[in-house]
Amino acid sequence: MELRHLKYFNAVASTLSFSRAAELLHIAQPPLSRQIRQLEDLLGAELIDRASRPIALTMAGKFFYEQTLQVLARLEQIEEGTRLIAKGQQHWFNIGFVPSALYGLLPEMIKRFRTELPDIEIGFSEIVTMEQIEALKSGRIDVGFGRLPITDPDIVCETIVEEPLVAVFPLGHALLARNKVTLAQLAEERFILYPARPRPSYADQVLEIFSSRGLRPTIVKEANEMQTAIGLVAAGVGVTLVPRSVQGLHRSDVVYRALSNKGVHSPVIMNFRANDRSVLLEKLRATASGIAQMHAEEYS
Repeated sequence: MELRHLKYFNAVASTLSFSRAAELLHIAQPPLSRQIRQLEDLLGAELIDRASRPIALTMAGKFFYEQTLQVLARLEQIEEGTRLIAKGQQHWFNIGFVPSALYGLLPEMIKRFRTELPDIEIGFSEIVTMEQIEALKSGRIDVGFGRLPITDPDIVCETIVEEPLVAVFPLGHALLARNKVTLAQLAEERFILYPARPRPSYADQVLEIFSSRGLRPTIVKEANEMQTAIGLVAAGVGVTLVPRSVQGLHRSDVVYRALSNKGVHSPVIMNFRANDRSVLLEKLRATASGIAQMHAEEYS
């Protein structure tokens, strides 16, 4: 399937007329009809009911039309953005992040960054920390936010904030009678670890937190996503540890408890290329520093 197939089909679907679509596309009607037939053969589906008067879209055609509208609209945005960037009228800045960073300072930081620099086109890529190394070096992202330190001479890792961890319990759990719980108590519970892969990851941070205190949690389940882990907690499968900012989800089927142990944190780390001296990066670092200071005071 090629881009011309989408454009040709879009013209026919929007006008419900081969002749009018051909006029809009500045091509003859027979080759247009052949292109639509070719598209249907590629998809293995009839998109247009040609027996209808006027012609009509089949159910498959209606679905395909809705999807291609989104694709073509996005392509137009890409084309326009590329032209503006080439003319120096707009700048592109791509941010990579691990999902858990979206519950803390990252949304606030991006909002302020965009407000201060409205002409910047910002891209977002969900990338685990270890994959951010290659993404930074190849230029796919300009900065990454993760929770693991990266050991690479070409990458600078700045810890933005040390975020406290909190325990997550299902409703009615016995330990909810306490205002705070200990790691030793959690180690005695059925524990849900995440993410199961890739490794190393936040999961290894959690295991090290227990291990450094001579504890070994009883792991009953490994989940790939934090939301899955919390869902399993709600189902009564076990308990888990999450960054404190996750409490902002306000789920009604779980309860969070602070830890009485000191120094149980997970860092939010900004990663960027060591040789990057761009004004945009410096601006983002300054914005992140200001917001992180407020969060650090909140966590202290």
